Amino acid sequence: MNRENIEDTIVYKVVVNDEEQYSIWPADRENPLGWRDAGKTGLKQECLEYIKEVWTDMRPLSLKKKMEESAHQT
Repeated sequence: MNRENIEDTIVYKVVVNDEEQYSIWPADRENPLGWRDAGKTGLKQECLEYIKEVWTDMRPLSLKKKMEESAHQT
């Protein structure tokens, strides 16, 4: 049986880092260093759909801030 036919029943949580980048992580594991809970748990597809809804600007926070500063200096 190949991996695609195995149902993923792992419960994940959505995590976010200081650059406002999102990812999923198994809910029963400690967050990786630098990541915090974003407040959503569920099956993989549910978590990915949540990320798709909330992460609409893919730029890292530091880049967004730098661009805003540049815009105000002109």
